[in-house]
Amino acid sequence: MIIVDRALRAREEQGKPIRVGLIGAGFMGQGLTNQIVHSVPGMRMAAIYNRAPERALNVYRYAGCEDVRSASNQADLDQAIGRGLPVVAEDPYTICRSPGIDVVVDVTGSVEFGARIILDAFAHGKPVVLMNAEVDSTIGPILRVHGKKHGQILSACDGDEPGVQMNLVRWVKGLGLIPRVVGNVKGLQDPYRNPTTQKGWAERWGQNAAMVTSFADGSKISFEESIVANATGFKVRSRGMSRGLKYDGSIMEIQKLYDIDELRALGGIVDYTVGPPLIKVFVLAEHEDPKQRHYLNLYKMGEGPLYPFWTPYHLVHFETPFSIARVVLFGDELAPPLGGPVVEVCAVAKRDLKAGEVLDEYGMYMTYGEAANVEEMCAGRYLPEGLVEGCKLTRDVPKDQVLTYADVELPEGRIADALRAEQYRHFRGETWLEEHLAQGAGRSAATAAAEVRA
Repeated sequence: MIIVDRALRAREEQGKPIRVGLIGAGFMGQGLTNQIVHSVPGMRMAAIYNRAPERALNVYRYAGCEDVRSASNQADLDQAIGRGLPVVAEDPYTICRSPGIDVVVDVTGSVEFGARIILDAFAHGKPVVLMNAEVDSTIGPILRVHGKKHGQILSACDGDEPGVQMNLVRWVKGLGLIPRVVGNVKGLQDPYRNPTTQKGWAERWGQNAAMVTSFADGSKISFEESIVANATGFKVRSRGMSRGLKYDGSIMEIQKLYDIDELRALGGIVDYTVGPPLIKVFVLAEHEDPKQRHYLNLYKMGEGPLYPFWTPYHLVHFETPFSIARVVLFGDELAPPLGGPVVEVCAVAKRDLKAGEVLDEYGMYMTYGEAANVEEMCAGRYLPEGLVEGCKLTRDVPKDQVLTYADVELPEGRIADALRAEQYRHFRGETWLEEHLAQGAGRSAATAAAEVRA
């Protein structure tokens, strides 16, 4: 980030700040806006959209912005941005289409809505930075294919775990080591948590109870680790990774949890533990050169074969402006997938589910997500956790069983379903999901697919 800070100061001195359009004004959007307004020269929060416009207005007020305009159409939005006034957009697509916006930041956590915003931003010459791990995990690879058609970038962000992990991976590889484990650390893991159990904690910190639940039940970390897997080519050892393995020891000894021969055979894995404290993400890497292993031992990194590297924090909205600047000023994308999906997140029943019930979204009462290798996802035709909302059960599914496409009727006309089907065909040559959509949803699936192509 040493280069980024000087580049931003130069933009400030030139009077050409990066103009950010924010989609979503929740807890993280609020923090990001406050950070940009007060601590980031060369950047300004030009426009914000939220389903409830009052919430977007309050985010600006939280950051101390008083002269905030409201825009119901494109002309009003563009005029306010041109005058340097913060503006609340009533229509999110006006942000994507405005010549006064340099980059769109998605903080919604929605897969379907996020996909529509991303595609529209690409079509109007805007790169997109994601604080939306759910859309990146579920259909990120194919969205980047669409981005490239328009010469645009879709990037993860600094501060969020995938960005922090991939920054560390890049640094470790730059030292000449070979990463074998890219790990995340949680403080709690209980797949049966729900918004009722997490209500008190969410209220204490002013957060959304469903989002907090997705942290506690393992869905969020599964989305995050799948992004890292897709960016590294690493797999999971088994569905669910280490399933909340408790580790309270030293980071210097964490390599004992892993078998080096298994890691080499797999090429590398993504994983997580519950603990150790004061560690947020870690990379375990080996070095092939015995001369360099001697130096690593001298530098108190241990005798190997795995050497630990870690970052003790992830500061999310504090760091996100770095990614915005990296994308806009340097075309540097964080956590791009190497190709198609390597790891995805399947939906698992959080309780006994009954035929006829309509599934709520992730972080709620009915399902939790687990990371699974794409081969297992395809073979089992698993339903992804990112697309559970609105699906109607066609039969009973017992607690802790993975849901499949055969278990549900999908909502009609979702672009995200068409994109995921295209993702399988584009990267894996598999057409079963396209055929399933055509059989189950008829014309609506074809319409959604046509929207994607357009």
